[in-house]
Amino acid sequence: MKKIITTVLFFFLSVIQFAQGTAGTDAKYEYRSLIDLPSAGILEKGFVGVTADVLPFGVVISKIEVGVFDNFSFGISYGGANIIGTGKVDWYKLPGVNVRARLIDETEGMPAFTLGFDSQGKGLYDDELNRFEIKSPGFYLAVAKNFEFLGYLSLHGIINYSLERDDDDKDLNLGVGFEKTIGPKISFVGEYNFAINDNTIKAYGDGAGYMNIGVRWSVGEGFTIGLDLRDLIANKKITSNKADRAIFVEFIRSIF
Repeated sequence: MKKIITTVLFFFLSVIQFAQGTAGTDAKYEYRSLIDLPSAGILEKGFVGVTADVLPFGVVISKIEVGVFDNFSFGISYGGANIIGTGKVDWYKLPGVNVRARLIDETEGMPAFTLGFDSQGKGLYDDELNRFEIKSPGFYLAVAKNFEFLGYLSLHGIINYSLERDDDDKDLNLGVGFEKTIGPKISFVGEYNFAINDNTIKAYGDGAGYMNIGVRWSVGEGFTIGLDLRDLIANKKITSNKADRAIFVEFIRSIF
């Protein structure tokens, strides 16, 4: 029994020691999103990424993405509410689709630009308004630039146009965010979604936007986990008026 325990502990510590996920200065892969907002990151050709978000009300969203060509990836996602809990599961109406293409690679003087589409929103789904609690990005253009600052500091920006418009809010939207590495395996991330497209009478937002922060930890080869604190300024006016917590899990590996 002692040998089994020793072997398991040795394996676990070895995995931690050589962790290379998406977090920290030793990160091997790019972020494709910060928390709710997509980023300019992309999966390399021949790699597959599987992620899961666990949110309040028993919401679980799983996603699989594949790096199809150089600077081009494709993915699908699906989920529902009350998956964790008791009673009937409220599955989402349709699966989400996400496609992204890197237009310009980052250079010393130029940020990276990525054009994409993502129909997967977050949280509960409103069948009457045909929208998610946090609207899907829809069509978007994301930009990112990395700097050396006590490790690495990444700055992100996004402009997007969601197709969820039955709440009579058809505006373009803006978002900004950052990632700051904390040592070789941990990163602190944050974003502010201006939610310009979610502030009408029928909207879920109260006009202040959504501020989210989180931590990411590369715990194994291609394996990253995270904890998010979402809606810190309590912008939601329908489902909740308090900040909430969420769990993020990601695994990336080569398919060759």
